[in-house]
Amino acid sequence: MKPPHSRGPGGSGSPPDKPSRAKPPYDKSPRGAPPSRRGPPRDAAGTPTRHPGGVPAKNRSEGARPYGGPRQDSGPNRRDGAKPVFRGQPARTVPDRLGQAPPVSVSIPVSPNRLSVPAAVQRRPQDQPAPREPGHEKPRGADHPRGTVWLYGHHAVVAALANPQRRLRKLLLTEEAETALAKRLQPPWPVAPERVERARLEHLLGRDVVHQGAALLADLLASSGLAQTLERPGPILVLDQVSDPRNVGAILRSAAAFGVAAVIVQDRNAPDETGALAKAASGALERVPLLRAVNIARTLIALKAAGCWVVGLDGDAGTALSGTALSGRRVVLVLGAEGDGLRRLSRETCDELASLAMPGGMESLNVAAATAIALYEVTRKE
Repeated sequence: MKPPHSRGPGGSGSPPDKPSRAKPPYDKSPRGAPPSRRGPPRDAAGTPTRHPGGVPAKNRSEGARPYGGPRQDSGPNRRDGAKPVFRGQPARTVPDRLGQAPPVSVSIPVSPNRLSVPAAVQRRPQDQPAPREPGHEKPRGADHPRGTVWLYGHHAVVAALANPQRRLRKLLLTEEAETALAKRLQPPWPVAPERVERARLEHLLGRDVVHQGAALLADLLASSGLAQTLERPGPILVLDQVSDPRNVGAILRSAAAFGVAAVIVQDRNAPDETGALAKAASGALERVPLLRAVNIARTLIALKAAGCWVVGLDGDAGTALSGTALSGRRVVLVLGAEGDGLRRLSRETCDELASLAMPGGMESLNVAAATAIALYEVTRKE
């Protein structure tokens, strides 16, 4: 019988051609029990079997920091000068100290006289403020009490001085303007004039205002009612959202020339009584009542109930406006804003729609010019 560990003719013990290998120690704790804290495995000589850095070489991924080794990151924690490694990203240069950034070169073209702003930072057209229509701007320095207005220009000032229904507060005149107004309206006037220089009027009203050396501070005119308007003779004008004060002033001037009873505008979408409107009206604001209606359609219904014939001006209408066809009727002319024309409800409320005969082939006219032609056609006798 052979010994327990004898193999071949060599006798007992391990065979000389196969050296013995020591098995690493393992945890003999029962299942479910916490693992014993016996430290890292060691070989027969007592040396830890882990890699000197702390992670076995076969389990350590490339670029990983070994346990206890120096940090390979950026900033003041880097000691060995190695380039940082970012997983999933290419390596890049990071400044050695906080607060230091690599220099960035920016080139801006500069002309000899001024700085040329690149197109990328220039203000876009939609960012620029929209230009205000003429007459909407507030005159510089023209501060006045609420319920008053600065009137300027010879015609507007003379008409306001001659209007007994206008309450006057202050009259500023240059020497030349006082002489010119005295020829139009014999003094004494309801308010004593104050002699001023032209520079003061420009500071008060603005340099772009054509004041002709005359400025009058007056209260706003009181609006009359629809019943008082029907008592006055002549046709009636209704402006459906005509918002330009110069157009409204020119329409008032034509209305005064053709004996219009009143001009009715919408309360919200119509210009206020301003100096620009009175200047364009050339004194007609004191002669033709300017009424404000909350609802244009309801106002037209009330005029129709009073026996008026409502005619809306429309360039696409097939019938031309004829004064002879309207003889014997009190006509109410309705005009819309330039571009948009009459609104749907206003159009449907009119008794008829008519256009202006233009044999020259022009597509449309300015609303103030169209009003003057329509009033001439309505008021002509033959």
